[in-house]
Amino acid sequence: MTVFFNVLLMVLAVSIIDAQAQESSALRMVQTIPLPNVEGRIDHMAVDVKGQRLFIAALGNNSVEILDLSAGKHFKSIPGFHELQGVSFIPEFNKLLVANAKSGACDILDGSSFDRIKSVKFSDDADNIRYDPSGQRVYVGYGNGGLGIIDAKNGNHVADIQLDAHPESFQLEKSGPRIFVNLPDSKKIAVVNRETRAVITTWTTAGATANFPMALDENHHRLFVGFRKPAKLTVFDTESGKILANLDTVGDADDIFYDSSRQRIYIGGGDGFLSIFQQLDPDHYEPVTKIPTATGARTALFVPDFNRLYLAVPHRGSQRAEVRVYSAQP
Repeated sequence: MTVFFNVLLMVLAVSIIDAQAQESSALRMVQTIPLPNVEGRIDHMAVDVKGQRLFIAALGNNSVEILDLSAGKHFKSIPGFHELQGVSFIPEFNKLLVANAKSGACDILDGSSFDRIKSVKFSDDADNIRYDPSGQRVYVGYGNGGLGIIDAKNGNHVADIQLDAHPESFQLEKSGPRIFVNLPDSKKIAVVNRETRAVITTWTTAGATANFPMALDENHHRLFVGFRKPAKLTVFDTESGKILANLDTVGDADDIFYDSSRQRIYIGGGDGFLSIFQQLDPDHYEPVTKIPTATGARTALFVPDFNRLYLAVPHRGSQRAEVRVYSAQP
């Protein structure tokens, strides 16, 4: 029996060392920042690079939580939202935008005082937010099928793009006019021209469903889409819509990021892991590691300027609400 337990301890020790080695080869956790008095689900995040502030949509708390990244601590809590999901910081105008699912409003706040400047009302379920600096336009996914367009300078609602289902994650090209949009309820991906404000084509998902997160590798014309049923990372050619790769990944994924300097893909999932993949070339990918995190920790933000990935961890049982900070390794 003693021999058995000694062997078991050796196996466990080797497993721990191997897990630590795998973690250090891609992402290394360097800090945890508590989120005091934050309860419930945590949704998406945004960053103010110059001011070194992280904005967190604490959906279950109906608050925006702000972290001071230079000090590594919680800075401020802004209450009074309605199931906020998406946040975006616009540095040119020092504005913070907050999308509320319950009210359908996109609130525009001053980035210093955090006073509400304006509120743009959509039908309901305002969700993901993306900013196009070239056109100074903000895009907000909402309702049963729409991308609302807001003028970032004056906060006016200028137009809408009609879709046939609620948009989840979407990504904007920088070198062209296209927007790639996940439409899980209609089991497809829509490709939108933001100049004509119309859908130009759609891609099927080959039987996979619940396509929520998305990331874009524009240089290689590749789109990374995370599915929950089954839990897959699917790579699309953005020129043809062809599926090039399918890889098993963490379940309940809600955020994907492409690290262009390292050709890596980071995926956060509510099953309690970060999945990391290496892009060998535009057509070939391999899993690097699967880092244990916490149940429900499915939203994250990768900030290339800091070489940091921020993972939101909700309060569950003895696990406190916090943000875990990972350093991207060479």
